[in-house]
This record gives sequence, C-alpha cells and structure tokens, in this order.
Amino acid sequence: MGLWRDLPDRLREATGRPRTIVYSRHGYGRSAPPPVPRPPSYMHHEARVVLPELLDRLGVTAPVLVGHSDGASIALLHAGAGHPVAGLVLLAPHVFVEDRSVEGVDAARRAFATTDLRARLARHHDDVDVAFGGWCDVWLSPAFRAWDIQDHLAPITCPVLVVQGGDDAYGTLAQVDAIAAGVSGPVERLVLAGVGHGPQFEAAGEVLPAIARFIRSLPATPNPPGGTYHPAGLTPPETGTDK
Repeated sequence: MGLWRDLPDRLREATGRPRTIVYSRHGYGRSAPPPVPRPPSYMHHEARVVLPELLDRLGVTAPVLVGHSDGASIALLHAGAGHPVAGLVLLAPHVFVEDRSVEGVDAARRAFATTDLRARLARHHDDVDVAFGGWCDVWLSPAFRAWDIQDHLAPITCPVLVVQGGDDAYGTLAQVDAIAAGVSGPVERLVLAGVGHGPQFEAAGEVLPAIARFIRSLPATPNPPGGTYHPAGLTPPETGTDK
C-alpha cells in the first residue's frame, strides 16, 4: 500500500469512521507472491475467497469497500456475490475489457521495459517483476479479452460512488455507464476531465471530499475501534484493493 501514501489516514479523518483497513493483494507491496501466471478468474478468487476470509478474521461486517482499478472490480464482484456491503467506492473501475484497456496495458509493458517505471515501482513492491508481470501478462492474454463481469452487477443494492478520469489510459466512460446500468442500487458519478487512471492522486482535492461526503451519508456500521490498520502477516494477507 506504499503507493497510497497517507491517503487512507486522510480518508479516515475526513469521514470520521473509527477504523480503516488497508491491504496489498497477493504479489503486491509486501504481501506474499501469488501463483503465476494469473488465471483470467483471479479477481473472482480475490472477491469470493480471499476478501471474505480476511474480513471474517478481522471481525468486519458490512464494510464500505474502496477499490482502485482491479480492486474496484474485486469490490463489485464481492458485493455481487451477496456478501454484505454498506457501500462501494470505485476508482477507475473496469467491468469489461475495452480496446483502450489492452492498448494501455501494452503501453505500460513497453514503459516498464524501456523507462524508469520499473525502478519507481520497485520502491513499493518486494518483487516488482511479479507484481507488474502478473498483472500485465493476464490482461494481455487472449483468454482475458472475454473477461466481463456485467452479469454480476444486478444483485448489488448498496449505494455506489464511481470515480473516473476522462483521460484514463485503461478505460472509458463506458465502464461507468455499464456499472450504473447494471447495479440495482443508487449510483453517484464523479467524472474528472483531464484526469488519468489514478484520480485519488491526480485530483485528490476533488476526490477525497467526494468520497468523504459519500461515506458520511451511509448508515454507520458496527466495527471495532482502532484507526488505520495494516494486517501484515495474515493468510490471506490483504484488505484494501489496489492493483
């Protein structure tokens, strides 16, 4: 979660929620490496196996899930599988593969090989090649072109906030439209012109207040007190949802 810096603490303070749990998924940050290559169903596994067990071990019920990119898709799959969720904050989510998605991942692959991107990412991951390659390889695989989770959205009835940058290299506003059309609960959109794939960083002055307002509008859910918690050493070792 090093890439998120102090954002979880700022969000906890802005919302007044007593507890924020952040985690890195298998293969990212300081978490254990995953089996590679990742299968096209890797997000389904995270949503239906890893996240439920983690929340159960931590005694968390009906959380507000904040996810970015793959993490946002995992949050949708988790809620769509019928797990109790108070609300979803989806940052640059994807529910199907677009041509732009593949083009963006391929451009990132080239940048990883030819620029300082690898060195910059290495500061945040124990094994940067597994972290980047595990994501890049599955997204560029022919089998993944058919990945589509729109038919998992209808069971979602909790409030949803979708944040999307207009210049996201990995997806278009079609992702936002698909989510709004697919879920059964209320959807709030925040579309930011000139912003790319990391709206929580690129436009924090707009995104953090919007998330705080959204979360404050939700009914309070009982969770243990505590501040921001990084559940190191758990198996599965994660909570929070980032790529």
